[in-house]
Amino acid sequence: MSIMEYNGAAVVAMVGKNCVAIASDTRLGQQAMTIDTNFQKVFPVTDKTMIGMAGLATDVLTLRDRFRYKVNMYKLKEERTIEPQTFAHMVSAALYEKRFGPYFIEPVIAGMDKRNQPFICSMDTIGCINFAKDFVVAGNAGGGLYGMCESLWEPDLEPEDLFETISQALLNAVDRNALSGWGAVVHIITPDQVITRQLKSRMLDWADPTVKDKAVRYTRL
Repeated sequence: MSIMEYNGAAVVAMVGKNCVAIASDTRLGQQAMTIDTNFQKVFPVTDKTMIGMAGLATDVLTLRDRFRYKVNMYKLKEERTIEPQTFAHMVSAALYEKRFGPYFIEPVIAGMDKRNQPFICSMDTIGCINFAKDFVVAGNAGGGLYGMCESLWEPDLEPEDLFETISQALLNAVDRNALSGWGAVVHIITPDQVITRQLKSRMLDWADPTVKDKAVRYTRL
């Protein structure tokens, strides 16, 4: 198994009409064994920019702290909030610095710039940027995500329609991938606010006392 698939992940970002969405699953696994079902993979950078990271969980946590430090230093030095395009190049440079011993992550960046224009991009492990006008995906569920996004995405989606589209794409993709799932988090970024919603996917409600008796017989077809 590839080290990129060891912990399992699915991250997707999608462009709408004056809005952008980024979503991820919440499973943390050790290959096929589930360790946690509430692992954060999408992190806020500014009020209008977020980064999602798919790959090795330890590198995700390391880079979360490193990027927070870099963004804070940028704000202190430049006395302004970093733009999503600038942040994308900052992430790319940080990954390329370690190209001979890379971090095992694939970043996805989504945000609104100062003109309130949506921006998304993704990268490989050494920081090669893939700019897009529709959607980008990362993680071991990427194949399923590409297919679902190509089928469902349309230009100029309003925030609620964008939420429905990215949610359906992510849930259907992780339901076909054993290493990702167990719920999802969707963030819709608009010029005025960030809307965050939790989703349920292929999962059991362990708070339900009847579930423990049914867990052994639970099967998803």
